[in-house]
This record gives sequence, structure tokens and C-alpha cells, in this order.
Amino acid sequence: MLSWAAFFLIVAIVAAIFGFGGIVAAAASIAKVLFFVFLVLFLISLITGRRGSA
Repeated sequence: MLSWAAFFLIVAIVAAIFGFGGIVAAAASIAKVLFFVFLVLFLISLITGRRGSA
């Protein structure tokens, strides 16, 4: 799960670079969506990781 969260973070950063640089306007909205997906996956991995080690 954590590897998927890291993957989405990298994709979001790449999309943000293209979107905020003015190369592709639609990539900025994709970057925002992927960033929130990353945050959700990160929080889920933290919760399940803490629960599993207890």
C-alpha cells in the first residue's frame, strides 16, 4: 500500500511540474486529484501499519 502511495506522489509531482509550468493546462487539475489520492493512501497505510504492529 505504501508503494502505491509513493507511486501516486511521484505521478502527482510530475503532473504538477507540467501543469504549473504552463506546458499542459489540464495536468494541474490531475496533479491536484493525484495529490489527494496520495494523501488518502498515505493515511490509510499509516493507520493499517500502526494497527498491525500493535
